[in-house]
Amino acid sequence: MITIDAIRAGLDQGEFFLEYLPVVRLVEGHCVGAEALIRWRRPSGTVMPDQFIPLIEDTPVSGLLTYWVIETMAAELGEWLRVHEEAHLSFNVPPEILGRGGLEYAADKTGLALLRRQLILEVTERGLPDRLGLAALEAATQSGVRIALDDVMLGGANLAILSRCPLDIIKIDRSLVAQITSDCPCPGWLGGLSALLQSTQLEVVAEGLETEIQVVALQSAGISMAQGYYYSSPIPAEEFKKYYWRTRGQPSQTGDLS
Repeated sequence: MITIDAIRAGLDQGEFFLEYLPVVRLVEGHCVGAEALIRWRRPSGTVMPDQFIPLIEDTPVSGLLTYWVIETMAAELGEWLRVHEEAHLSFNVPPEILGRGGLEYAADKTGLALLRRQLILEVTERGLPDRLGLAALEAATQSGVRIALDDVMLGGANLAILSRCPLDIIKIDRSLVAQITSDCPCPGWLGGLSALLQSTQLEVVAEGLETEIQVVALQSAGISMAQGYYYSSPIPAEEFKKYYWRTRGQPSQTGDLS
């Protein structure tokens, strides 16, 4: 049974781990970074985040798990990011911890604060940041960190957030991308998004990309980046490093920073 106490115990016992989902630039097919995804390895098998993240929302464990993610990212890819200044790394940040100081402390402690221009904080519309949270996002943006709105459905709530938060990137929900098929190569939302991009400086990442038809449609709409099984499943840090170089047509570099 998944409980708050079980999650705390799993964290203490080292049962959590990260995988990285590559983000690819559509035109060149080059990997430009990754999204860090948390996993929980239990005796009964791997537990995916949608099975435990909702349970810890608005609890102290939400912060503990987020700080663990930051520490693990720094340990696994911090030095690699320093060498590859063109690459970025994104991770989800619960709104309840924004503006409380812990995020900044963890970034400073791990050294990721020095790589802020390569970091992307992902927020969702499930819980709008409060006044302190919005101030923290503004400060993060001014320091060079980019902010992404995740799971965008292009509805009224999303558009309200677009006007309220200092966003640099929107991530189109996989359910919308799945609507792009051979029978429907240009669903209505795609044209609307194309118009939005022409009037803003937002970058767009399409989630859940699976087919060549989707690649062509997204490119035609002016969407620059995507992630999904068409390119790669989530993979461990060392495999991500190799994938990064492979998509750029270059052999893996020697040493630990390859």
